[in-house]
Amino acid sequence: MSEIKKIATRESYGNALTELGKEYPQLVVLDADLAQATKTGIFKKSFPDRHIDCGIAECNMMSVAAGLSTVGKIPFVSTFAMFAAGRAYEQVRNSIGYPHMNVKIGATHAGISVGEDGATHQCNEDIALMRMIPGMVVINPADDAEAKAAVKAAIEYEGPVYLRFGRLAVPVINDHEDYRFEIGKGITLKEGKDITILATGLEVSEALEAAELLEKDGINVEVINIHTIKPLDEELILKSAQKTGKVVTIEEHSVLGGLGGAVSELLGKKYPTQMMCIGIEDVFGESGPAEQLLEKYGLDKKSIYQKIKNFIEEN
Repeated sequence: MSEIKKIATRESYGNALTELGKEYPQLVVLDADLAQATKTGIFKKSFPDRHIDCGIAECNMMSVAAGLSTVGKIPFVSTFAMFAAGRAYEQVRNSIGYPHMNVKIGATHAGISVGEDGATHQCNEDIALMRMIPGMVVINPADDAEAKAAVKAAIEYEGPVYLRFGRLAVPVINDHEDYRFEIGKGITLKEGKDITILATGLEVSEALEAAELLEKDGINVEVINIHTIKPLDEELILKSAQKTGKVVTIEEHSVLGGLGGAVSELLGKKYPTQMMCIGIEDVFGESGPAEQLLEKYGLDKKSIYQKIKNFIEEN
């Protein structure tokens, strides 16, 4: 069996910007002294006049981007998720979100898989923070193909978009001809009748592998890729919940306020359902190799398999 191709979505981000830069002359990229890490340096090599290094001044970078958007540019502001969603939150909210500026935020190194950088850089709160801003689109792509498609969709969308990318190389699962990306539309990767798994970001591939393990136990699992947390694909989620009667959300993010929070709000209002949220509990992360951290915090396929099996047996 050939080895599965793995690519970090931050790499996909840099490559997508470079390709789309040829098609969209109004596309400009801003970075906060992290072009090598965020991979916007790839864009800089091809379009040096359209890349602006704002230095370690993320708050100012957001305001500069807002200004550029008023003169017809499509700015992509890039830095680590901890700085984009955390340090610059006020500017994102007031200078980009409130006036509904056409600014795209490329937040890399999100989640606990940042690894050795430790708790201060492992942003497990960014989805919650960004989905609270009125009018903000929040996208968390699962792999290389989806990340590239998401960047293009963000360019074509008029308004603020938060794009979440990771440091860890992840399996490419969407590189097929019939793959289609649409903002706000989830993708059913596997149909099932016993339980629904709603996964986002790097957890999509883990969810698929966990589903295979559950199938061996006779548990028929439906797996849905929720790449857009806001706007949420309510129709697809409700339809699946009504079919299976049990829902599990999986995310490399806090169990508070992210995908699990969004789905809980939806089901609580429109179709109360037995539900479990898998993610980072109400704790900070720690320094360590990314894959070991995913295992320790229960986000690898084996942990997911066991948690879901226990959930079904208890309910």
